[in-house]
Amino acid sequence: MDETIGQIKVCADQMDARYGKIVFDEWAIVSLAENKARVLVYIGPRNDEFLHNFAKDLGTLRAELLTGKYGTGDFEFSRHATGTRFEAFMVLGSGLYLICNNTRE
Repeated sequence: MDETIGQIKVCADQMDARYGKIVFDEWAIVSLAENKARVLVYIGPRNDEFLHNFAKDLGTLRAELLTGKYGTGDFEFSRHATGTRFEAFMVLGSGLYLICNNTRE
């Protein structure tokens, strides 16, 4: 898991440098195994609120995330997510997802 976190941070830094601003200020690795959301890693400004608001913040990505049609490495974006609504996810493995968000926009 430490290697994965390190790679996420490197990728985030590269994106921020290319765009000249913070692209995502919230990153989380979540497990949805057995229909339970568990936060395995969280990096962001709202540590205490993240899991509590997870279902609401999933917003339009909910249907895509729950279809099961995505494989490892696949990703999806929500075009109209704002605020704490999640903007993107990437499949890390079976039932394991990287959630990306910019809570400031």
